[in-house]
Amino acid sequence: MATETVGSDRGVGFAVLFGLLGLAGALVAFAAALAHSQVVAAWGFAAAVLAGAILVVGIHLTG
Repeated sequence: MATETVGSDRGVGFAVLFGLLGLAGALVAFAAALAHSQVVAAWGFAAAVLAGAILVVGIHLTG
């Protein structure tokens, strides 16, 4: 008996969305560090880490 699996593009879109959010957070952290704004850099880093964590969990849940 053959089994067939059907994939979804939702996992790819989810990964791209949170990958871009993580990249944006990292860019905010970098730009704020160059401007000597430690609080904004910390929030940018926190956003990048959170988006990366959601990205990994989302890939595992949708995959």
